[in-house]
Amino acid sequence: MRILIWHGYLLDGTGSNIYTRYLARAWSDAGHDVVVLSQEPHPERFDLGAAQTVRPDIGTLLPVFVLDKYAGLEPRLLTDLTVAERQEWVAANVSAVREQGAADFLFVNHVLLGAPVGAGSGLPFAVKAHGSELEFAMRGNDDLCGWARDTMSTARLVIAGSDHIRRVLDEVPGPGDYSSRIRVIPPGVNVAAMTPGDRSQARAGLIAESQRDEPPDPGRGQDERRPDAGNAERLASFLEGDRPTVVYVGKISAEKGVSLLLEAVRRLDARAVIVGFGPARHELEASAPERVLFTGPLEHRHLPHLWRFTDVSVVPSVFPEAFGMVAAEAAACGCLPLVARHSGLAEIAEGLEAGYPAQFRHLASFQTGDVDDLTGKLGALLALAEPERSKLSAAARLAAVTHWSWETVAAQILDAMAR
Repeated sequence: MRILIWHGYLLDGTGSNIYTRYLARAWSDAGHDVVVLSQEPHPERFDLGAAQTVRPDIGTLLPVFVLDKYAGLEPRLLTDLTVAERQEWVAANVSAVREQGAADFLFVNHVLLGAPVGAGSGLPFAVKAHGSELEFAMRGNDDLCGWARDTMSTARLVIAGSDHIRRVLDEVPGPGDYSSRIRVIPPGVNVAAMTPGDRSQARAGLIAESQRDEPPDPGRGQDERRPDAGNAERLASFLEGDRPTVVYVGKISAEKGVSLLLEAVRRLDARAVIVGFGPARHELEASAPERVLFTGPLEHRHLPHLWRFTDVSVVPSVFPEAFGMVAAEAAACGCLPLVARHSGLAEIAEGLEAGYPAQFRHLASFQTGDVDDLTGKLGALLALAEPERSKLSAAARLAAVTHWSWETVAAQILDAMAR
C-alpha cells in the first residue's frame, strides 16, 4: 500500500511531531510504501524506517496554535491569519501532496490545517485530531469551526486519540457529516525501545547519550530545541546518590502545570529533572528549588535511560490534553506515571488502574491543579517499598504493551480506513 503522511511541522519535540514519525516507521516496517511531508529540515536524524521524506515549499509563513521559534520560518497564530493567507498556505501544501502522485490514502495531522489539505488533495484521506488546534485556535472561532466541518466532511476517517477528543470535536467544530466516521484510536508507544532496565546502567546510558549531543553553534548560541550544553556533566553530578527522583517531560508553559510539580518537590525529599522547552522556562528555572535540574529538550534516544532511572514521571497539566503519550512512554519503561485526572490523561490513568492492585489504584492520578493532592500522591509513590514498586512497575509496563504500542495503532488506522 502507498501511504502519504502530511504534517505541517517538525519531527521532534511535541506530541504530533513524535506521532508522525513513529506512525511512519510502523507503516514502513509493516511493508508499506510511505512518504512523509513535513517542514523538518533534518529528517535524517530520525528513524523513519524506509519512509521517504519531502519538505514542501511553503515560503516562510508557518501557521501555529502556540507561538514558538522555528528556524527560517515565520510562525504566526492561525487565528491572526487572513483568509487569503491561510488559503495560500493550504494551496502550497496541496500542490506538494499532488506532486507525489497516486496513493492509496493520505494521512493528515490536525483538523486545521490538515483537513483542508486532505480535502484539496483529491485523495481518500484520514485526519488526526491532536487537540491543540481545537483548544488554542478553533474553540469559540465560528469561522475556523465552519471551515473544519466543511473540510472534514470529505474525510473517509477522523481519528480522535481519546474519548475526550471525540467529545471536544462535538463541542468545538460541532457535529457534521464527518461525525459518523470518527474513530477513537489512541497514540502509540515504541514498546521495543521503551523498556525497563537496570537503574545504574540507565544513569550511565543517559550520560553517554548526553555526551553525544551536538555542541551549540558558537555563532548562534544555545538552540532551545536542542539539549542544553554540558548536560552530560550536569546530569552525572545531579543524579549521584539514591535520593528519590521525579521527572517531567514536555512543553514548559503555564498550561502544562510545571509550577505545581516544582512546589510539590519543594515539600518532599526528592529531586526533579525538568525536560523540555517553552516560554515559561526562564521564570520557572529562576524560582525552582536547588534540587531541580532543567535540561532543555531531550531526544528519544535519551528518554528510555532517564525513565529507567527515575521513580515517578509526573504530567501535571492544567489544560485539556488529547492523550498522555509521555505517561504511556514512561509506563513502558517501568517508571510510575502520575497524571492530572482530566481529559485524555484520565484515560491513561484508567488504563493503569485496571492493572494496579486495588490498594494502589488511587496513585495513578491526582486532582487537577491541586498541589496538596499532587504532593500526597507523589510522596506515597516515592515511599513505596521495593516489592510494591516492582509490582506497579510491571503493571504499568503491561498496560503500555497491551493498549499503546505503535504496531497496534498503525494496524487499527488501516483497518478503520478499509471499512
